[in-house]
Amino acid sequence: MEDSSDMYDVYGPDDTPPLWEDHQHQCLDDLENVECLRRKIKYYFMNPCEKYHARWPETLVSFGLSNQMVVTFKEENLLTFKHLFLKDYVDGSMDTYAVYRQADAYDHIDHIIRQYGHLHNITVGNHEYEKNGSLYTPLSVCQEFYRNGTIFPGNDTFEIDTKVETDCVHVYPMYHPSLLEALPHFELHFKRMLSVKITFVLKAINLQTVRHRELPDCYDFTVMITFNNEAHSGRIKIDLENDVDINECRDWKVTGASARNIYLTVLFDCLIIVTCITSFSLCTRSVINGTQLQFEYTHYCKNNCGTEVPWSDKLEFVNGWYILIIVSDTLTIIGSILKIEIQTKVLTSYDVCSIFLGTGTMFVWIGVIRYMGYFRKYNILILTLRAAFPNVIRFICCAGIIYLSYCFCGWIVLGPYHEKFRTLNTVSECLFSLINGDDMFPTFKNMKQKSSLVWIFSRVYLYTFVSLFIYMILSLFITIITDTYDTIKQQQQSGNPTSELQKFLSVCKDLPNSGAYRLDQNNGCFLDRCINR
Repeated sequence: MEDSSDMYDVYGPDDTPPLWEDHQHQCLDDLENVECLRRKIKYYFMNPCEKYHARWPETLVSFGLSNQMVVTFKEENLLTFKHLFLKDYVDGSMDTYAVYRQADAYDHIDHIIRQYGHLHNITVGNHEYEKNGSLYTPLSVCQEFYRNGTIFPGNDTFEIDTKVETDCVHVYPMYHPSLLEALPHFELHFKRMLSVKITFVLKAINLQTVRHRELPDCYDFTVMITFNNEAHSGRIKIDLENDVDINECRDWKVTGASARNIYLTVLFDCLIIVTCITSFSLCTRSVINGTQLQFEYTHYCKNNCGTEVPWSDKLEFVNGWYILIIVSDTLTIIGSILKIEIQTKVLTSYDVCSIFLGTGTMFVWIGVIRYMGYFRKYNILILTLRAAFPNVIRFICCAGIIYLSYCFCGWIVLGPYHEKFRTLNTVSECLFSLINGDDMFPTFKNMKQKSSLVWIFSRVYLYTFVSLFIYMILSLFITIITDTYDTIKQQQQSGNPTSELQKFLSVCKDLPNSGAYRLDQNNGCFLDRCINR
């Protein structure tokens, strides 16, 4: 921590600090008030017996299992749709699934329409068409193409209108089992065609949750099959995606199961919310008290001693553990409310709820480290992290600029020749893996050697990046941590106060059980009665 002045000297247990003797009339207008201020601040920094512990493991695990069933149901349905509607689909072949002949394109569209029309006879699931009132929702086939185009590659001439038109036709299920019957005049304009998108909606019910005493959800799968011809390279890539909407089933009846477990879980979630609100209130109160003590200490040093309190001492009053508990309680309260609404089928936001509960759980377990700080030998990790944090942030900012420069350079130069550099996101993931020594040889090997100049550049690029970040930047980062660790260890061994605030508090020799901290509120010592902090 930074030292603002030599205001306090190191002294023995029976000595009186000379600075306080020299400035007794200037700095200590009232010795009793100064001692009281010391006790207030020292009491604030005492190790409290908090009611901060890992909460709600059972209900969190049950929600995690429910969320896992939802994700599994989505993924398995996506794989089912690929096998149903993509002709000759094989698992793991989506990257190379494409057509190269006009007849194959028509054949694949015809296969999709046939499979959609005979869905009831081929699927092993409980899939059903979507209805709008009493009518089925149709399948739509939309073709996007340039408005007009005359292309003659043999003569190196072309004329193109860049305006894009969309032509959509609809096919109703079970009435037209083939492309020729449904759309007898359907034609693909291959030379100016950009894409063909086939869209339809299927409904399903996830029944596996019944075994876990939960009401099933109803799903709407919007299936989108895209024939991508934007490159006009003679290869039309085919991709299948689906958007999932989870809804509450409108009419349901479950027999042979009791809803008692659901009500008990909801009641337990309500108890968690009440506990977190109480914890949130107490921690907020402690943060406010710490802020008030910081203002009082700053006012005393400025008016009575004529010194400015350094920021390092001011930040001592900001208890990061209380902030962590407040954030954790806030996330837990929001996540528990969403979980209750999901269990009662008011909402179906599984992903949002899992993010709140998962992040809150992470903060809870991180907060358990505070208990380890009560032991001197285990406290070294917390002290090292806190002391090294400012230097680490400054170092990361500088290293991050160099990292971004390599990201942009790799994306621009190597993107067309290497699949790991196609987008900024994949470039960043690839480079971060290289820093950690992962996937190095495949990154070098997969570079296409179509351009000798780019291939040579890629070698220089990758060798310099690995050498710079692994041998220099990463080593400097480790050095910052180790230097901070050595400094903290020396300070613990010497036992001397390391900041002006600690020197100020070291004058107070009262033990926690001495009774000196139970001063009456009328003497103006405590901003608030000292109770169960």
